[in-house]
Amino acid sequence: MQITSINVGLPQTIAYRGKELTTGIYKTPVSSSLFVSKIQIEGDGQADLTVHGGVDKAICVYPEEHYAYWETLRGYKLDVATFGENLTIRGLQEHEVRIGDTFAIDEVIVQVSQPRQPCHKLAKRMDWPEATLHVQDTGYTGYYFRVLQEGRISPQSELRLLARDEAGVTVAYANQIKYHDKNNIEGVKRVLGVEALSTSWKQSFRKRLAELEV
Repeated sequence: MQITSINVGLPQTIAYRGKELTTGIYKTPVSSSLFVSKIQIEGDGQADLTVHGGVDKAICVYPEEHYAYWETLRGYKLDVATFGENLTIRGLQEHEVRIGDTFAIDEVIVQVSQPRQPCHKLAKRMDWPEATLHVQDTGYTGYYFRVLQEGRISPQSELRLLARDEAGVTVAYANQIKYHDKNNIEGVKRVLGVEALSTSWKQSFRKRLAELEV
């Protein structure tokens, strides 16, 4: 496991197809150490706090390995942090990481809380209307860390696994149940059984379970 880039950026207003759009998806790699609080990395911010940020989504993570796929598909090289991620990481893809796994990044301790749900701003960032759906279909979503212990990190920081979640629900499995195997009651229950699952995903899956059990 290796952090290949730490990326931050404050919300900005851009023009997209004749309309103004305020978004925090544009992130820039940093070379210095930054303080990580319970809600974000120093110098970072989100435009719509109703769906982004907060304690369950303090740090957005995206696997570096996926970039080659998207670049081949789109036919051009993507900028660093195209997916709006705070951490670009090698060696920790969705099928390899479990919701609830905890990691140390130097003095900072983080925990996987949920898969990342791409929104329309990614599609606009890439100028590709189908981007959001394609990310969901491939499962190349990335995921979020909540921060259990604050501290400082730098691009030279090491990422170390501290503990694996006993429920064994990977980010990839949660994505499968969320987007593809929607009527799998046992699958929904299994995802809900992860204590570390974010509040918003718990609410969503409880609602689905209630509908399935009618």
